Amino acid sequence: MSNVVEKGNISIHTENIFPIIKKSLYTDHEIFLRELISNSVDAISKAKMASLAGEFSTDLPEPEITLSIDKEKKTLSISDNGIGMTVEEVKKYINQVAFSSAEDFITKYGKTANDLIGHFGLGFYSAFMVAKQVEIDTLSYRNGATPVHWSCDGSPEFELSESSRTTPGTTITLTVLDEETEYLEEARVKNLVKKYSDFVPVAIKMNGETVNRQKALWKESPQNLTDEDYLEFYRYLYPFQEDPLLWVHLNTDYPFLLNGILYFPKLRPDVDVTKGHIKLFCNQVFVSDHCEEVIPEFLMPLRGVIDSPDIPLNVSRSALTNHRTVRRIADFITKKVGDRLKSLYNDNKSEYIRCWEDVGTFVKYGALRDEKFKKQVEDLIIYRTTYQADKNAEKPKVEIDSGDDAWAEVKEDDNQPFTTLTEYLERNKEKHENNVFYCTNPQTQSTYVDLYKNQGIEVLFMDSFIDTNYFIPFLEREYNEVKFSRVDSELDSNLVEEDKASDIVNPTTNKTRSEEIKEMFETAINKPKVNIKTQSLKAESQEETPPAMVLLPEAMRRLQEMTAMMQQREMKFPDEHMLVINTSHPLIENIYQLNKGTIIQGSGESTTKEMVNMMCQHVYDLALMAQRAFDAEGMTAFVERSNNVLTKLTKR
Repeated sequence: MSNVVEKGNISIHTENIFPIIKKSLYTDHEIFLRELISNSVDAISKAKMASLAGEFSTDLPEPEITLSIDKEKKTLSISDNGIGMTVEEVKKYINQVAFSSAEDFITKYGKTANDLIGHFGLGFYSAFMVAKQVEIDTLSYRNGATPVHWSCDGSPEFELSESSRTTPGTTITLTVLDEETEYLEEARVKNLVKKYSDFVPVAIKMNGETVNRQKALWKESPQNLTDEDYLEFYRYLYPFQEDPLLWVHLNTDYPFLLNGILYFPKLRPDVDVTKGHIKLFCNQVFVSDHCEEVIPEFLMPLRGVIDSPDIPLNVSRSALTNHRTVRRIADFITKKVGDRLKSLYNDNKSEYIRCWEDVGTFVKYGALRDEKFKKQVEDLIIYRTTYQADKNAEKPKVEIDSGDDAWAEVKEDDNQPFTTLTEYLERNKEKHENNVFYCTNPQTQSTYVDLYKNQGIEVLFMDSFIDTNYFIPFLEREYNEVKFSRVDSELDSNLVEEDKASDIVNPTTNKTRSEEIKEMFETAINKPKVNIKTQSLKAESQEETPPAMVLLPEAMRRLQEMTAMMQQREMKFPDEHMLVINTSHPLIENIYQLNKGTIIQGSGESTTKEMVNMMCQHVYDLALMAQRAFDAEGMTAFVERSNNVLTKLTKR
């Protein structure tokens, strides 16, 4: 062992109170390896800078960091061939906690802080979270430098002596604590390198094998990258995931330095859209996979990488949210995402439509949450429509909120294209100016949609889960002169026609046909809260129209939906609703004629009247089934009544 030439106490800057000695510098002990490797990367960068300045007489070797484990001695070593340190530099940069050699080096060479990873001077001391003794063997590139050995057992005392090192660079050797022996396992150390230092621009080796990727794609120029480069990088970051829809390459050096690649993934119902999936880096060193304070809320489901040394990592998460630079970075990212969507919309409409199934959620939520983003994308929001102009329009499959399965796939008419709201309003201003008819569930509302389609009235499909309670009310505020009506909320005047036969008064009863039909259904259904209305639906053939329809007034339905959402329960079908009887339908006419021929028996009831009541109830049930699924009791009653009707109809 070499002779000890100096002993002393480490100078602790009082504002730091030496928290690392108490092992509380970082929450996760594993961070120590990231910090020590980052210091090695800094040392290699310093050597390159000094060499370019002509300070060294010898050529630099290929940059390299080597990790070594000795289980018998319980040591883990991190060695680099960087600039090394003189004895004076060790005294200055190691013995004075929180005095950053990076900051001093920057001052000397006039470089920006962004050229180096660490600025706080505390990273080295994170080693004491896992080590009972830390040793440094270092030799500076400077002419005449002597190798230095430094040793500390985690107390403020250190020993400084001459080292046996013969090549420039630095080796940090940790004698690992008994409770931290996991860091003597090669697999564990390799995993930490992959997690934190995979993209540092220096080869990190163990047992002669390079264990890090080194190339950070986000630092490359987009002009030099292919689509396959972006896809391969995404697959590397997120294995076993579907390929992304599109991506945005971020690159700016003013007023802050930021690089990154953000991907739009395919959304699945098991994805938590409130949790960040973007990896945060600082000079290619992984910092966190939670960017909630940096990324706008509506972009949380995006994936990818953001790398910026201008994001302050030494402040609390709450302070980070309100930090001026962080807010500007968030605004920049938002604008770049909006620009990317706009360019895709303008340059490749079919590809934009293909992505809309998933991208639409980002866009709509962003428009709700961010005024600037809304201005960027308000003309890019599209809706599937029944409009039949372009029969070759490309479109994606559509998934809708259908209750139990919130992402049920819907079979759609191949002739249905997409449109913007502005185009819809312009196209229909003569038919129904400032009226928008929309559908939220193409399955349960298909009867109503067909009724509108048959009369040439265009319907928009607002069938995303974000539409009903959030986006439609938002559109009504944006277009305050426009009325939005769901297809099952009311019957537009274009859908009904005058039924002169229903206005003829029956001299026997002194009631019109419409009044008698209404009375017939009121008696059969016997539900005072159901408002029965008689109308004649327009159609070339009445067989194409339903005999009856259940309508839910827009305002009432929305109030119930909002109440259910706030109470976190499923909306119950309201007892108060409207039943429209189509007086022109042949089934209604047949039931009406059957009712007219009813003969009351001595018992006060007739089999014909019983049949009329059952058929009226059956018509009502069928109308209800177009709105909602029956519960067990309702379905049992429907099946029994169906069997009774069929039995009576087949009697000879």
